[in-house]
Amino acid sequence: MNISATFSIFKLFRDPALCLPHTTVSTFNHIPIPLSKAFVNQHGEKDVDIRAVVLDKDNCFAKPQENIVHKLYNDKFAELRKAYPGSRLLIVSNSAGTSSDLGGKEAELLESNTGIKVLRHSTKKPGCRTEILDYFRNSPNSGVTRPDQIAVVGDRLFTDVMMANMMGSYGLWIKEGVVEEKGLFTKIEGRLASFLLRKGYMPPVPRSQFEG
Repeated sequence: MNISATFSIFKLFRDPALCLPHTTVSTFNHIPIPLSKAFVNQHGEKDVDIRAVVLDKDNCFAKPQENIVHKLYNDKFAELRKAYPGSRLLIVSNSAGTSSDLGGKEAELLESNTGIKVLRHSTKKPGCRTEILDYFRNSPNSGVTRPDQIAVVGDRLFTDVMMANMMGSYGLWIKEGVVEEKGLFTKIEGRLASFLLRKGYMPPVPRSQFEG
């Protein structure tokens, strides 16, 4: 059970816009590279400077419970690796690299298969935002000096996108995962986002400086 996500849902009663993405694409293959092209700033101008990317795993670029890039996404994944080398690309999963991943075996396998660092985190998304920000802040090669230079890519609004907004970063929502999601939470997420957008809600403006 993801206790972090369960408690974070209560934040939506105070600020419903936390679950809204800054941009939406159909599938992983539709991610624009560089990701800066996907976003506009608070003035509606395309001068967003994305220097690092956080990738979800399950149903984003891999089938759920698998630790290898889905074959249809190999080319796009390679393109991302080239555009964001080294510490500029980070996988943050709610399976591999968590306390559920005994001995970190899934994380090690995922790193071996993708060549990308997998964050080890004790709290699942969206509660691990501090660990992510610390990772980039302590990785000079990432070039990240502000939260709004990070983009979070994922297929879940209540975890990936909500975490991006809580970090002060940009959230990119992949609307159609590797496989069709039929769970109750997935349906609720989509319906809530559509309702909020119809009511005129907008995602939070990303932060231009680290807090604390």
